[in-house]
Amino acid sequence: MGWGAGGSCTPRPPIHQQTPQDTRVITVVFLGLLLDLLAFTLLLPLLPGLLESHSRAHDPLYGSWQRGVDWFAAAIRMPAEKRYNSVLFGGLIGSVFSFLQFLLAPLTGAVSDCLGRRPTMLLSLTGLVVSYAVWATSRSFAAFLASRVIGGISKGNVSLSTAIIADLSSPSARSRGMAVIGVAFSLGFTLGPMLGASLPSETVPWLALLFAVSNLLFMFCFLPETLLPEKRAPSITPGFRAAADLLSPLALLRFSAVTHSQDTPAGDRLWSLRRLGLVYFLYLFLFSGLEYTLSFLAHQRFQFSSLQQGKMFFSIGLSMAAVQGAYARRISPGGEITAVKRAILLLVPAFLLIGWGLTLPVLGLGLLLYSFAAAVVVPCLSSVVADYGSAGQKGTIMGTLRSLGALARAVGPMVAASA
Repeated sequence: MGWGAGGSCTPRPPIHQQTPQDTRVITVVFLGLLLDLLAFTLLLPLLPGLLESHSRAHDPLYGSWQRGVDWFAAAIRMPAEKRYNSVLFGGLIGSVFSFLQFLLAPLTGAVSDCLGRRPTMLLSLTGLVVSYAVWATSRSFAAFLASRVIGGISKGNVSLSTAIIADLSSPSARSRGMAVIGVAFSLGFTLGPMLGASLPSETVPWLALLFAVSNLLFMFCFLPETLLPEKRAPSITPGFRAAADLLSPLALLRFSAVTHSQDTPAGDRLWSLRRLGLVYFLYLFLFSGLEYTLSFLAHQRFQFSSLQQGKMFFSIGLSMAAVQGAYARRISPGGEITAVKRAILLLVPAFLLIGWGLTLPVLGLGLLLYSFAAAVVVPCLSSVVADYGSAGQKGTIMGTLRSLGALARAVGPMVAASA
């Protein structure tokens, strides 16, 4: 079964030796993403308790949102129980953040294809600093919601990181770079929640802001420009027009932004790219539904405290890091699709064990299988997709892929919370 760059039907270019510049870029991207993910994941174990505190404080804006959630819950005939309602509320918060990424990721990629990766990355990180500053300086639900909105608009740094890796000179460097991005996610989800759960809740926003400022300064000092001027898109206008088409999910799945350029991939390559995008979307749709409801499940079924939530996410991240170190990074170019198929199959027993398990050992086994899939699927698919398109298209392609993931993450939590 031919999957384009990951299948046997399409030959890969010869593997070139990785250069010192490639190694430097991979290291900088890894450290920058780690700082970003530490800031992002500090909140995860605190979210159920944070929403409950806003509810007890009778925040007016929270009350308005709660009435909207109550109406939606009644419309879909969800049981009128507080535990179900809080899960739905958390899913809504996660969906808003991801929906904004869905809207902005293609635009970010198009801008970087024309203006370069470095200035676009610095602009994105500046927005993230502002989002954490808003959260840290106010304790109201309005400030928290505003910080999530600003963060969702500015969260183009992940797709830019994949575009930067896609700019590297050899398939082996790109494959290693995508694996390193996966390791950064694993470490972020290992250390961030544990750190957030072990600190006073009023300290967490300030620590997130510190990580964000450190990331901005680090990237300003050390991130080189990876897209040379002669390889950039000649104008930003076609990229914006193409990105506007991606407000349509169908156009997004068809990678319409890529077809608007003069050097569109050949028919079979474009077809393979679309199939890879569909697999990526479906996987993250399922993955994000569990990801956003997991903390509520542990909080309500097993009465996990914030510290126990942190330990749970620590275990997940540690398992992901182990899988990536021992297995994922050793996958040779050309073997990614086979690895993805095996990992996706593991999601079936993982979801059954997590959803139906009533004891901690059963939950732990389900989370172990879930961690294995999480460690393999996204890095491998990103590595394969990075082989598509010309140098001036990499940002648009990876931005489109990131936007597909954001759309899945916008829909997945709401569907999972409503189920």
